[in-house]
Amino acid sequence: MPILLFLIDTSASMNQRTYLGTTYLDIAKGAVETFMKLRARDPASRGDRYMLITFEEPPYCIKAGWKENHATFMNELKNLQAVGLTTLGHSLRTAFDLLNLNRLVSGIDNYGQGRNPFFLEPAVVVTITDGQKLTSNSNAQNELHLPLTSPLPGSELTREPFRWDQRLFALVLRLPGAASVEQEHLVGVPSDESPITAMCEVTGGRSYSVFTQKMLNQCLESLSQKVQSGVVIHFEKVGAESKSEGTWSDALRTLSSSGSLPWHSCHKLIYVRPNHKTGVPVGHWPIPESFWPDQNSPTLNLGEGK
Repeated sequence: MPILLFLIDTSASMNQRTYLGTTYLDIAKGAVETFMKLRARDPASRGDRYMLITFEEPPYCIKAGWKENHATFMNELKNLQAVGLTTLGHSLRTAFDLLNLNRLVSGIDNYGQGRNPFFLEPAVVVTITDGQKLTSNSNAQNELHLPLTSPLPGSELTREPFRWDQRLFALVLRLPGAASVEQEHLVGVPSDESPITAMCEVTGGRSYSVFTQKMLNQCLESLSQKVQSGVVIHFEKVGAESKSEGTWSDALRTLSSSGSLPWHSCHKLIYVRPNHKTGVPVGHWPIPESFWPDQNSPTLNLGEGK
C-alpha cells in the first residue's frame, strides 16, 4: 500500500501572486488535487494512503496522518493558510518520522539480519515550496539541515532520517508575477538550484523548477507514474579495471582515466514485483549486512537509509 505524503510550504512568502492571478499556496492546493485525479487512473491506486504536513510547528503541522481519512485530508488541504516561516529542515524530519512511526513494531527494517527488499512500505514525499530562504525564529539559512535527533524509539539504529523505500520529490514554484514569452517555450523541466535538490537526489527522487502552469502539469503527470513498488540502492564501482583487450575496454579505460563515470556511483530504484494475486511483494534472499555479526558487541552497527 503506497503512502503519498504531501509537505506543503505554508510560509508567508507563499501568499505572493503569480501571473495567473492566484497565490503560490492556491497553486499548491490545486497541484495536490490534480495529482490525485491523475493517480486515480491507475487501478493500483485503490490502496493509496494520503498524508498532509505543513511547515508549522509539531504536532500542529500534521494535518492528515495515519488515523485521518480522505475527507479529512481534503478538508485540511482546503483550509491551509500561509502565515509561518520556511522551516523546511524540521518539516522534512517530521515527515520522515511520521512515515517511520510503525516500522520498528512491524519489523520492516529487520536490523542486523540483512536487508530485505521485499519487506517494504513504499512512500513518496512530494514537497511543494517556493524555494525562498530557509528561515527560523533566529535567522535565515543558506543550507538545508535536518535535526539529527528523533523522538522515535529505534531511530538511533539508522543513520539517515529516511529509508530506502522512501523517495523525496520537490515542486519548486518559480512562476513570475508577469507572464513571460521565453518561459513558455522552455523544453523539459529543469532541476531547481535550491537546497532541497541534494536531499531529493540522495533519496532517489529529484526536484522540478516550475515556471509555468504547463510545466506544473507535466511534473504532476510524471510524478503520478513514479509511485512504484521498489527500493533505492546506492551502487558503487569497486576494484580495478579489467585487463582484457578490445576497442570497447580501451575506450572505457580512457574515459575512466579522465574522471569517474556516472555509473561508478549512483542511486537506482530496484523494482520489487508484488504477487499478482495478493499484491504483496515476495522474496527469499536478503542483501547481506556490511559487517560480521559479533556476539560481544553491545550495539548494532548503524544502518543506512538504503
